[in-house]
Amino acid sequence: MLSRTADHLFWMSRYTERAENTARMLDVNYQTSLLPQSDAVAQVGWQGLLSISELLPTYTEKYGAIQAREVMDFMVKDESNPSSILSCLGAARENARAVRGTLTTEVWETQNQTWLEVKRMLKAGEFERDPAQFFEWVKFRSHLSRGVTVGTMLIDEALHFMRLGTFLERADNTARLVDVKFHAVQSDFFGTASEKDQEYDFYHWSAILRSVSGFEVYRKVYRDVIKPERVGELLILRPDMPRSMHASLNEVVSNLELVTSETHSETLRRAGRLRADLKYGRIDEILATGLHAYLTQFLDRVNDLGAHISREFLVPVNA
Repeated sequence: MLSRTADHLFWMSRYTERAENTARMLDVNYQTSLLPQSDAVAQVGWQGLLSISELLPTYTEKYGAIQAREVMDFMVKDESNPSSILSCLGAARENARAVRGTLTTEVWETQNQTWLEVKRMLKAGEFERDPAQFFEWVKFRSHLSRGVTVGTMLIDEALHFMRLGTFLERADNTARLVDVKFHAVQSDFFGTASEKDQEYDFYHWSAILRSVSGFEVYRKVYRDVIKPERVGELLILRPDMPRSMHASLNEVVSNLELVTSETHSETLRRAGRLRADLKYGRIDEILATGLHAYLTQFLDRVNDLGAHISREFLVPVNA
């Protein structure tokens, strides 16, 4: 397969997944902001969201003070922000258009319709009327795109590159989602919450679980009240939780194996090593070294892996 074609397929899937995960992160913050809390605490939450998305300097330069409504506008419909939901869906559609001949009609129509519909919804003010409903719609369109892709595409290299993009992005975003908590509370250890923080903690972790569609899964797996360290274990280490970091890396490695012809691929080695750390990791060890430090290192390694995938298979980022 031509590296440019693979590149478009990879990034089409990454941008679709990124739009969905941005909606999930915003939804957590939006739901949490509805809890009784001081303005200062709410502001720290929104600041944490921008920090973890690495968008705080860009936002501050454009808007100045942190206001919930402006942060949401910036993350949803600001075309000057390449990570906004509107920009991501637009980029996904442009990448799909570039390889229109490689996609089935259903996959292309889904991408195109999503783009046309999101522009209409934002113009009609539907996001302002009900942010939660808008976030649900973004998630639904991403599910639809993924389902149509798996259900109609030939199982060949094109599909493997699309899946690779999806799961690499998901690993990155799940790590960011768990790390939002650190930025919001400035505490590097789960067990340090004071008595008054614990009720807020419960709602915060419930919101995080719901945002990754993991609330019912948590109840089924642990049959217990929500404990932060178990939420961490579920979203980082469990291979049977579809949005966990471990499950995402399993998919990255298996799709890399299908497109790699070299027996000694450096990209595959790095992916395998990262997966091994998740496979044999323990949540108590992660918490002992500090959750934030662990997730920061994980994000660096995923970023490095993405750069290696670009160099080996795709159009290099600096090309």
